[in-house]
Order: sequence, then C-alpha cells, then structure tokens
Amino acid sequence: MQSAASCSATPRPIPLFAPVTSATFCCSPSNSSCAGHNAGITGSGQVDPADARDQIPSTVDLDMVRAVFETNVFGVIAVTNAVLPLLRRSPAPRIVNVSSHAASLTLTSDPDGPFAALLPSAAYSPSKTALCALTVQYANELRKDGVLVNAVAPGFVDTDSNNHTGFLTVAQGAAVVVRLATLGPDGPTAGFFAEDGPLPW
Repeated sequence: MQSAASCSATPRPIPLFAPVTSATFCCSPSNSSCAGHNAGITGSGQVDPADARDQIPSTVDLDMVRAVFETNVFGVIAVTNAVLPLLRRSPAPRIVNVSSHAASLTLTSDPDGPFAALLPSAAYSPSKTALCALTVQYANELRKDGVLVNAVAPGFVDTDSNNHTGFLTVAQGAAVVVRLATLGPDGPTAGFFAEDGPLPW
C-alpha cells in the first residue's frame, strides 16, 4: 500500500450510483488501497447541535430518521459492496468509516460524562452508532481477506453541518482518518478510534 505521503493531498472522490454517498480512494481507482466513507447528513440541516431540537426522540419526524439512515448507514453498505472487488485486488486494503463521538453508547449514556448536555437524538447519533456496529460486522467478514475495517470519530470539526461551531480544522479531523487508512498489516480491525486512541462503544 502506498504511504499517506505518496497519496494526493486532496483525495479524489469517486461518486457511485447513490447520489448522497461516495467513497474516497487513496491514490487512484486502478490501485485502490483504501476507501473512506465520509458521506453523512445530520437530518437537521446547517445547525448548531445544541439547537437540533428536531432530533428529540419523542417528537422526531420519522421521514427525517429514514433519510439520515439512508445516507449514513444504507449508503455505506451500498458503496462498500460496490468497491470491494477493487479493494480485494489491493495488497493492503483498508476501509475507514467516519463516525462520531456521539455514536458511543458509553459516552452518551453517562449522565456525568462529556456529552451529558447534548440534546437526545433519534436520527444522527443512532445512525452513527449503527455505522459502528456495521463496521464491526464488515471487519469480521473481511478479516480473513486481510481487509482492515475501522470506524473513526474525527472530533468536533468546523463544518457546514454544525453551522461552523466546531473548533477543529478539517485537516485536524482528517488526521485519524489518514492514519487508519494507512495502517500496516498488523494494524487493528473492528475498532473505533479518535485521534488520541480507542473510543468506548
């Protein structure tokens, strides 16, 4: 597998058949070593997470929940299955699913934890929890083929989706994605990681 340094500084997205999903390959599609799934929607539009009251479970619109899962979970399945033939031809295939700290049941269920003030969510957070579960299942299936599959939480990155309330740059958030996309053969699989190490499920 080529190193991060030898890959393009701006990974090239390759759109497939689903308009709301994409896979980003490191280097070229003819020598695909890694696929990163970063397609995702919150369902609430461009809003500070503290104001995403339309996510509250008891009043959530089911159509929004379906739309979020369609992109954040079902889209990942569609794209992963489409690119697997390419990845299996690589000597060191890697799949990185971009999740969120909000996906951690351990962190979000702790009443005294860092996410205690986060509004309850029936759409975005559960979709990212499901993505983590899906990551484990793909990792279990593909382990024998040498495909390392992991989920990452890039942190609170300044993006349109959080109305630019994040405090990390895109480059800072991407660091852990690049690290997992360029793992060596003895690297972990079926894991959930942030920049500073493993995260609890």
